[in-house]
Amino acid sequence: MGKSERRGIRIRVKVCAVSQVWLLALLGLCGTAMYAPKLLAGPAGAESVFGQAESSGRAADSIEKTQQGQTGQYRLSRDRYEKAVALSRAEYRLYFISVAWGIAILLLVLWLKVVARLRDFAEARGGGSRWLQAVIFVPALLGLLAVLHLPLRAYGHALAVRYELSVQGWGSWLWDWTKGELLNIGLMIVVARLLLAVIRWKPRTWWLYFWLAAVPLALFLFFISPWFVDPLFNKFVPLQQKHPELVESIGKLTKRAGVPIPAERMFLMEASAKTKEIDAYVTGIGASKRVVIWDTTIQKTNADELLVIVGHELGHYVLGHVAKGFAVFLAGLLLGLYVTFHTLQWMLKRWGSRWGVRGQEDWAALGVLLLILSVLEFVSMPIGNGFSRMQEHAADVYGLEVVHGLVPNSQEAGARAFQVLGEVDMADPKPSRFITLWLYSHPPLAERLEFAYTYDPWSKGESPKYVK
Repeated sequence: MGKSERRGIRIRVKVCAVSQVWLLALLGLCGTAMYAPKLLAGPAGAESVFGQAESSGRAADSIEKTQQGQTGQYRLSRDRYEKAVALSRAEYRLYFISVAWGIAILLLVLWLKVVARLRDFAEARGGGSRWLQAVIFVPALLGLLAVLHLPLRAYGHALAVRYELSVQGWGSWLWDWTKGELLNIGLMIVVARLLLAVIRWKPRTWWLYFWLAAVPLALFLFFISPWFVDPLFNKFVPLQQKHPELVESIGKLTKRAGVPIPAERMFLMEASAKTKEIDAYVTGIGASKRVVIWDTTIQKTNADELLVIVGHELGHYVLGHVAKGFAVFLAGLLLGLYVTFHTLQWMLKRWGSRWGVRGQEDWAALGVLLLILSVLEFVSMPIGNGFSRMQEHAADVYGLEVVHGLVPNSQEAGARAFQVLGEVDMADPKPSRFITLWLYSHPPLAERLEFAYTYDPWSKGESPKYVK
């Protein structure tokens, strides 16, 4: 489960608008977040394993609706099918347009020497203080890029509203956008200052030393995110306050998985204030580790499906996906910075004077770095997503195995989970191979549903893969 394919696409469209910022400013958080298990939930059905009643009337409605068709197949009504296809195509187009627009904007502001003029302004106003120059230059550059990307970001939100996935008003959405950009800018000021200091100190090997600095930064950001970043955008309350019946069942599951999480680390996220989509996830490391359930998920599922969902998320931790993903990311980051270093030298030698960039230690060189990183991010997506899909499939297997015996029928529960997930999020019924290869961080939903329904090593006398 994890983030749905649809949300994965939507997040990438958003990332395209600010990826230049995050790739440079959060050179570790992005990679860590990619493998921080965020499971998209969804289902309805079955009797409660711990004798609990269904979470709501919506769950019963979803069960009845699902049982009208074949549980082992992803099925949508004709109207829902047409909307899912139309929304998917629109979001695919938006993604590629966003990438092209982002690269075009950077080329334009470099060619017109806008970045160079912003540098001149920062140096004139900042005097000899490099920190003051950073405080002036970075917000000016990133603010300009953010405003130029805003129309595409707004169109993405308009799509979500039009297809009834989002209920967030424009005022609230714009405030979230503003908070995100301010957070980006604040982080970028620090990282940009650090980067140029390292470039001046080690002009030929800065890519290596900056990589070393990015490792602890990424871990720190991932650690504090549940405490300081997530609450900026959503409201979290202890799960015990509103759904104490779920705390015990989830607690038993986490103990069985070998990653016990106490009740005080289980939270309800009030997602319904902004979206109709459903999700649940385990996040954080060490003292910040926690289980988060969206209230929309509880509205549309019962306790059994929630266990399947949480089981998938726990699989990421038990199978070491966070650590493995982080290691792969660091290796890719090191290679990426090495390629960036050599590409930067070539580009400055060829176009540096035309763009008004004096050298790699120049503030204006940040614009060139953002351009390079944008291209690298785009071309590396099939690799990262391919690795992610393997991990997500493994987590699907683990989730089904860890709840076996705790729910009446783990295969049925898992299949219904994907069915409701697809109905709510309007997942693409049949994405092309190219789209799956390039954009999908998870296997297509229809494939995951079919696998969940047919995975049954127990009746065949076979040994489960992970949970013996």
